[in-house]
Amino acid sequence: MIKNLYIKIIMLSVLASFLPQLYAAEEVDKIVAVVEDDVILKSELDTRVQTVTNQLVEQGTPLPPQSVLEKQVLDRLILTKLQIQMAAGTGIRVDDETLNRTIGGIAAENELTLDQFREILEADGYQYLNFREDIRNEIMMSRLRQRQVENRVFVSEREVDDFLINLQHQGGLEQEYLISHILISLPESPTQEDLEQSRQLADKVHLELREGADFAALAATYSDGDTALDGGDLGWRKYSQVPTLFVDFIATMVTGDISELIRSPSGYHIIKLMDVRDAEEMVVTQTEARHILIKTSEIVGEDEAVNRLVSLKRRIENGDDFSQLARGNSEDIVSAADGGELGWLSPGDTVPEFEAVMGEMEIDEVSDPFRTQFGFHILQVTGKRQHDSTDDIRRARARDVIRQRKSNEATETWLQELRDDAYVEYRLD
Repeated sequence: MIKNLYIKIIMLSVLASFLPQLYAAEEVDKIVAVVEDDVILKSELDTRVQTVTNQLVEQGTPLPPQSVLEKQVLDRLILTKLQIQMAAGTGIRVDDETLNRTIGGIAAENELTLDQFREILEADGYQYLNFREDIRNEIMMSRLRQRQVENRVFVSEREVDDFLINLQHQGGLEQEYLISHILISLPESPTQEDLEQSRQLADKVHLELREGADFAALAATYSDGDTALDGGDLGWRKYSQVPTLFVDFIATMVTGDISELIRSPSGYHIIKLMDVRDAEEMVVTQTEARHILIKTSEIVGEDEAVNRLVSLKRRIENGDDFSQLARGNSEDIVSAADGGELGWLSPGDTVPEFEAVMGEMEIDEVSDPFRTQFGFHILQVTGKRQHDSTDDIRRARARDVIRQRKSNEATETWLQELRDDAYVEYRLD
């Protein structure tokens, strides 16, 4: 459990910065980088390098040379520092209540109490106060990216249609791909010398891969991609989730293949197709239901709302028509006009409290009053069926994939601009 939890924590904080760790001897802790009006200390870098080293060892990924690892980690700390500075400068804050709730959620996901979670962190040498600041920074950066990039991304229905048509032509609807990636980056406005140096390095890495070198080791050593310290692993992706830049290559590759150099504005890419598997159909249990909602207010208290619903339930059980009672009593204006009908509902279509009650009911049964964030309800299930939601879910996922691709591309461009426009001075020996 500790191992899995440790990896999860590292993945959560892979871009997070560390609080200064002061050594006993003050002269040991020196500045390794100046980032605008802030600095990164040697102790911060050493702590982060040790954390990443532990992660690589846990994953069985060969370690790059120490100097290369330090440079990779320092670049990430710099980018994190710049984002935190911009977030703070634009008024983004994370209060302790939000932070505590987030950390409590992480502990709960691992089926731990907060005290147990803290003990495991500290047993693995990860200071709890540092972890809190890492998560605070991660939330701030997420809010900043959402404001700067994600809220500006729009996906049209035509884009979804075209995307799915293209997928069908490529024959990639029912398969998933395990991909690894190496990026040899270029600055935003590269000189001819930049282009030549990057191309030479990319050619060198590509040749070593062709000759059988370990992909994860070369990714950890040379890649500038976000997953470099994970051995370049992009994880399992449906064809629809493969970055646009790579889709034409993936379509012609078989397991174990290494691509040619792929040029983009961000640099030179190399991908390896690690494995392929079939994706499963998405059949779900749908429930047809209708309800009556009574909202609470300063005038209508909880007891009155429940009593009114108990009375309505009794009338329905004695033969009164549910639809007529919903039209005359339900405060869900939209469904009330249709006699309380909600139609066929798939898992996730309603709030958890509503779904939990609905899932335990038999057809034609009327529930006792229960509460959700919207008020108090009674519910009747009128049908259940197994439904192939593959097309609906595929369409929703296609929209998410397109949005994510656009967001990733926009984020990459934004981060490059942020880095290029900043004052950064390296002082790492």
